[in-house]
Order: sequence, then C-alpha cells, then structure tokens
Amino acid sequence: MARYNKIRLGDCLIQKGLLTDEQLEQALIKQKEEGSKLGETIVAMGFVSENDMIDTLVEQLGVEYVDVRRIKIDESAVKLLKEDFLRKNGILPIGYDPLLPNVLRVAMADPMDIIAIDDISIITNLQVDPVLSTKAHINMMLDKMFGATQAMKAAEQYKKEREKEKAASTLNIDDTNADSELDNSPIVQLVRSILEQGVRRRASDIHIEALEFQVRVRFRIDGSLVNIMTYDIDLLSAIVARIKIIGGMDISEKRKPQDGRIAMTVDRRDYDVRVSILPTINGEKVVMRLTSKENLTRDKKNLGFTEEELGKFDRILKNPHGIVLVTGPTGSGKSTTLYTALSELNTEDVNIITVEDPVEANMEGLNQVHVNEKAGLTFAAALRSILRQDPDVIMIGEIRDGETAQIAVKAAITGHLVISTLHTNGTASTVTRLIDMGLEPYLVGDSLVGVIAQRLVKRLCPECKKGRYITDEDRRHLGINSEDDLKRIFGCKDVYDVYEKLHASGIDDIQVYEPNGCEACGNTGYHGRIGTYEIMPVTNDLRIKIAAGSRADQIKEQAVAEGMHPLGESATRLFLEGTTSFNEALRITYESE
Repeated sequence: MARYNKIRLGDCLIQKGLLTDEQLEQALIKQKEEGSKLGETIVAMGFVSENDMIDTLVEQLGVEYVDVRRIKIDESAVKLLKEDFLRKNGILPIGYDPLLPNVLRVAMADPMDIIAIDDISIITNLQVDPVLSTKAHINMMLDKMFGATQAMKAAEQYKKEREKEKAASTLNIDDTNADSELDNSPIVQLVRSILEQGVRRRASDIHIEALEFQVRVRFRIDGSLVNIMTYDIDLLSAIVARIKIIGGMDISEKRKPQDGRIAMTVDRRDYDVRVSILPTINGEKVVMRLTSKENLTRDKKNLGFTEEELGKFDRILKNPHGIVLVTGPTGSGKSTTLYTALSELNTEDVNIITVEDPVEANMEGLNQVHVNEKAGLTFAAALRSILRQDPDVIMIGEIRDGETAQIAVKAAITGHLVISTLHTNGTASTVTRLIDMGLEPYLVGDSLVGVIAQRLVKRLCPECKKGRYITDEDRRHLGINSEDDLKRIFGCKDVYDVYEKLHASGIDDIQVYEPNGCEACGNTGYHGRIGTYEIMPVTNDLRIKIAAGSRADQIKEQAVAEGMHPLGESATRLFLEGTTSFNEALRITYESE
C-alpha cells in the first residue's frame, strides 16, 4: 500500500517552481466554486501541464502512475464493481497483483480517496492497491468497456417506453426548461452517451446514418471512419429529434437540410458541436463535427513545424500588411493554423476582426462576425463593413468567390494584414487560383506575402510501431534517389548530418517504421495526427514571376529553388524520422502533385 506525504499539492507545485502563489490562490477560488479536485482545476486553468501534474502527484503520494489506455485490463476485475460506482468515483479496476491474488489493483483519479478505497474493499472483499491515472483516461476506458452496453440499454428502454406510451411525448419538451424526467429519459441519455464517447475517443466527426433496417453510428478517428454501434431503425426519428432540439433546429422539418450548433462540456472541457442534417432515402443522416477551443488554439510549436518552417511562419506573420493564405482540402487542419496565427497576433494594441461561417471558437480579444447569407451578410458584405471598423488584422474564414478575393486584395494593399483559407492542392496553384477568380496577376503579386499548404498525416503509435530497413521500392516511390535528395529533404549541407540524425550509416541503412496495432491505439497502429507543410514566403523574385502571369509549375520551381520544401518532401521526412508510415507519406506525395 502507498504511503502519502503530508505536504499539500499546491505547496509542492510552488516548491518545484511550477506554480505561483497568485495562481494557487486563483485555482483555490475556482475549485471552491466548482467543487472539483485541486489538481484537475490547476491543469484545466492551464497553470501546470498534465504531465508535470502526474510527476508531482507520483512524487508526493509515492504511488505508481499507470496509463490505462496502454495496458490490457482484466475484465473480470472490472466486473466486480458496478459501472455507476466506477464513474461516480473516477476509478477503474485493472487487475490483480500477480504475487498477491487477494490484492486488487485499482486506477484512481484520486488515490487519496480513502472512502472509495474502503467501499471497494467492502464490496469485493479484497485489499486495494491504488495506482494513479487521469480522470479523462479512466472515463475513456469506461466508455470503451461500458459505452456500447449503456447505449443499448437506453435504446431498449426507449423501445419499451414507446410500446407502453405509443408516443414519445418527452421529445416535445422545450430543452430550455428541462427537468430531471427529461434528463433521465432514454433518448437523452443515448444522445449524450454518443457525444461523450465521440469526445473521449478523439473523434473529429460523428456520423449517425439511416440504413434500410438499422441506424449506424460511426466516428472519424485520425481521419478514418470507425464503426461504433448499430441500433434498430425505429430509434432514428427519436435520436434525430433530440439532436434537433439541443441544436436549435426545426423539429418538424424533415424534408430539407438543416444546420445547428450544440455547446457541451465533457470532462471539464468545453466543446462546440456543429450539426448538419441531410434527408436521405432511408431517413435523416446526421453529421456532428466536434471542436474544442483548446485544440484550435494550440501553441505553434505543437503544430508539427520544423525549426526552419517555424522561422518562415514567424517571418510571414511579421508582415504589417498583405495576404497570408492557408490552403488544403477539408479536414487538413487549416482552421487550427489560422487560429494559431491569430493567437500570435492577438495583443492589446491590435484590432483583429474575423468573418467566419461559422465561428469555430470564441477567442477573447477578437471581434468575430458570423456570416448570415439569408440576411445578406455574406463574406463580401461583411468585409466592406469591416474596412470601416479600423482593423489591423482581418481574418476571412474562406475566400469563396472573386468578389471576396477583390476586397481582400484591396484591404491588403491599403495597409491591412489579411489571413484566409483557400481550397487548393499546393502553394503555387493558390496563386493561379486567385488569378482564375478574376484578379490581375500584378495585384496578386503585390498583395500576397505568404502561402502555407498543409495536410495531416497519421502518427504511428509509439507503443507498437515495428521497425524495418528502407527498401529500394520505398526510395523509388518517394523520390529518394541519391544522398543529395536526403540533404535537400532535411535541409542539411552535409549528408553525414542526416545520417547522424537518423542513426544510420548509409542510404540503405535507414530504419523506418510501419503500423502494428495494440491496446493503446485500438489495434489501428496509429495514434493522433501531425501536420505536414509547404511554406512559400513571397519574395521579390516570386513577385516578378507572379506579376508576369507565370504558370503554377514555374512558380513552384522558383519557390523550391529558394528553399521551399514541397508537401511530398515534408511527408517523406516524417517517414524517415519514424513519425509516420510509408503509405501515409506516399498518400501525401500523390495528393499534392
């Protein structure tokens, strides 16, 4: 059993230099208001990182830390306790002590919760060995183990109630006056369970689809759709009706597409859910995109930039006026890069105004405008008004037409920094797209200060990725034909610097990695994604080429000669470094051509 030191957590963090007295005072006030644990509050307020908090608690409590996502959990141990008890106390039995079979190892968000430990001992008639884990990870594993059962119970309960009452009267209650009966109704619990599971399993989108005889629920995790659950088709109308109520949509309209928005909190983090409903031949299909302010406003160092790319990114943002464009297909992380740029520029002496459709994250210090085309507030109309609002920085969610592009260029030329997105494959094709929209080449050359093209590649799971040596076929497909190619990809003058970085003795001795699959990554071989970038600062030589109306390939050739790394090369570097797989690098290489 663990022995606990008596020093208080706040004092311990201050002693280690991780927290100030003022921050501790703020956290204690918030903890009292919310009735939460001090450690959780300090991490939620961003004062201390989760890893530093774990290290401090391990040192202070003298307990072992276990990442429950990365171990095989003994299901027989979990079944000793009821799900409600586990969720209420933030605990998860993970197995038995191999040397002492009467000792149950239990992962706890708070290993000092003596009452919970005593309750577990009484219920199981076993001694308890508490280990530390995070509440979010415990909840995620509980969802993984009980989520499907919980959802099926709610579905069955709803069917029984429907048979008894012949009508789902609770669905017509206004959600703004929800009472305990509505909160506990099966469909409310089912929809809440689907959303919470989506968040905890790192889904970017939740698809609820009407098939002929079933309702299928799929999550998009790390860019791929994963089948999660199927329900009886009779549940579809109730699920969609509930989503319409909380999303502020018309519950009676079933023939037209609808859009809505849901604000929700899961594990003390705020999430914004954009809802799209589309009528299909079997019923309405729902897609919910999950975004959190924390994910959109990341530190630029966590986006996946190399040191060289970070320098280019900073130099582009230092321009007092001009257009900065972030390009790529839907779901390539453009919004994250935009918001990261805005958080860099967001200071007290700068007036930043954004025009978005929709506003993806509310950021303090920004003036954010939501496009409403029905009311005549288009991107172009909003931009015209914004120019009379004395802005320093203007962010346009997307340049969709020639009119918006014309106004953006005028704003840039008249002394404003304009940041926006465009759907193109690469940096050079962005220039020709603007010209195709009706802009004069000399205006594009004069106003453009930088273009960032990006994609997301899947990260290999660090727990199970398997190594192998690079093959001739790998090198042929990715264009690594000589040591000069390696020097160019890594931006090194000497190839031995590349080999030292990759721990290789030669071009055929480079170790690369492939996905394998384990408990930690859900047997996919991947865990999370990272950005790969093609950054083109617009230099004087490039301006001359753009103004002369050069083709995209000529512009790209000039940019590469000036040191730009194409997307394919950036993805190849991640493959050679062991961050991603050959297939992912090859996909980016083909996509960006």
